[in-house]
Amino acid sequence: MKQGSSNRKVNEQAREVIANALLFDVSDPRLNMVTITGCEVSFDRSVCNVFYTAEPSEYEAVAAAFEKAAGHIRSVMARNLDWRVAPQLRFMLDASVDEAQAIEAALAREASRLSNASDESNAAEETKGE
Repeated sequence: MKQGSSNRKVNEQAREVIANALLFDVSDPRLNMVTITGCEVSFDRSVCNVFYTAEPSEYEAVAAAFEKAAGHIRSVMARNLDWRVAPQLRFMLDASVDEAQAIEAALAREASRLSNASDESNAAEETKGE
């Protein structure tokens, strides 16, 4: 059980350092509106998968900006974490936010459709009763 707790702590440390690096150490404007949603650091800390969200229209620009800034972010991590190694960074789009928005939109459309169908049904009942 200690293992899982320790790994969560390592993942959160990585997320905090990377998020702070984006705020204070990276000047690329393409990364201004990016949110780091989580990190998964390998057991030996040699690799860190970094999950992020951005505006859908900015996906390509953000991916290019991360590719360019990866070395700098990695060096910031090395300075701020007392890990034996600075992990290789892999930036991955976190699609869960987009999926949640799509589900929310679908539910809203369905609620609207059901409401309209109910209104039409009520109108038909009123017409029938006259």
